Amino acid sequence: MFIASVIVVTQREPKENMTLEKLRKEETLAMREKLIGQSCRLFYSDDPVKIVKARGQYLFDENGKRFLDCISNVHHVGHCHPSITKAAAAQMDLLNTNARFLHDNIVMYAERLAATLPEKLCVFYFVNSGSEANDLALRLAQQYTQHEDVIVLDHAYHGHLMSLIDISPYKFRKLAGQKEWVHVAPLPDTYRGIYREDHPNPGEAYADTVKDLIEEVHRKGRKISAFFAESLPSVGGQIILPQGYSTNVAEYVRSAGGVFVADEVQTGFGRVGSHFWAFQLQGEGFCPDIVTMGKPMGNGHPLACVATTVEIAGAFTANRVEYFNTFGGNPVSCAIGLAVLDVIEKEDLRGNATRVGAHLKDLLSQLQTRHQIIGDVRGVGLFVGLELVTDREQKTPATEAAALVVKRLKEDDNICVSTDGPWENVVKFKPPMCFTMEDAELAVKSIDRILIDMEASDI
Repeated sequence: MFIASVIVVTQREPKENMTLEKLRKEETLAMREKLIGQSCRLFYSDDPVKIVKARGQYLFDENGKRFLDCISNVHHVGHCHPSITKAAAAQMDLLNTNARFLHDNIVMYAERLAATLPEKLCVFYFVNSGSEANDLALRLAQQYTQHEDVIVLDHAYHGHLMSLIDISPYKFRKLAGQKEWVHVAPLPDTYRGIYREDHPNPGEAYADTVKDLIEEVHRKGRKISAFFAESLPSVGGQIILPQGYSTNVAEYVRSAGGVFVADEVQTGFGRVGSHFWAFQLQGEGFCPDIVTMGKPMGNGHPLACVATTVEIAGAFTANRVEYFNTFGGNPVSCAIGLAVLDVIEKEDLRGNATRVGAHLKDLLSQLQTRHQIIGDVRGVGLFVGLELVTDREQKTPATEAAALVVKRLKEDDNICVSTDGPWENVVKFKPPMCFTMEDAELAVKSIDRILIDMEASDI
């Protein structure tokens, strides 16, 4: 028996070694084009960057060239943080198993998360991705309210599952279209929306559009289960919700028998700096009924969660259909999650987001005074958007110019950024939370030079 097992291992060795051999960039790209679905697009698809290593806020290609990463909000506390990899390896060496076995890590992690949230959000469901979290939140809301209809914001994106494409205008407008049970409220964009900076109370005005929508839904004989929104709409263009909006919307939605779901998949865990959760920017009196979280939790490891109330969780249990998620909340995932929370606290990453984010916004605002193409600078903490326009009065989106800025930053300065917004004209910054003052200054200096070049060339 022993000899046979040795022979098997020896026979498999060459195959395993082959998988570890490094491929040339051209070979990797050719294999990807052959083996990976073409709808899975790469950054910089015309000339992709092959990344083989990362540390902190830096990426390294196969030639050792270093890139400044301004967009990897997934790697929340920095790429390959030693504390995270140490915690993952130690727990993986000890135990990783089905989450349905009793284990300390999941309850310890839930307790740590509860300490960051309002008291009523005290029941947790662990899953593997933000999409899974949002799908479960939808189920919770519909089970609790016994209603079907959902209100979402225009241009919203909540995930890639079919249920979430149905409530994501960013996706469903390109596919099968809007379902009868989905209702779209105006995006509360005070830069280019229906109520702008000069409105005396844009938060209330935008909330009233939701109130009107609810009344319209009721006239059709339908009922609202949930209002579903990112606490800071990202795909919508790095939007900062006006004060009072969420509080008023929650009042209207709850009066209609629905619940308020805050999607914190991209914005939670201290990205805004001043608060741990972006929904807290709306004031101490505001608390969602369900909060979903994802990307930052595992610093690149697949870990996500839904937090809700005892009442909503009780209704979900009462349907007598067991809910389980084999790997959601497994010992390794929770060990990583605990390590991420430790790093956020020990390295004062919220404080860093506040300081560096304010410096970045200030530098970009200074650029705005020198470059007419910059229509708006907005953001909070390390969630910042630079909106480019061809005409400040008309606010005409400068989509091609934004794409050129992204391209030049990568090619000339080894800086990775990307665009967002309905017209892809918002250059977005959502870097790892270890982003520094010097990083911000380098990025803005490079943008300044590129815009000067574009103006000189009349682009």
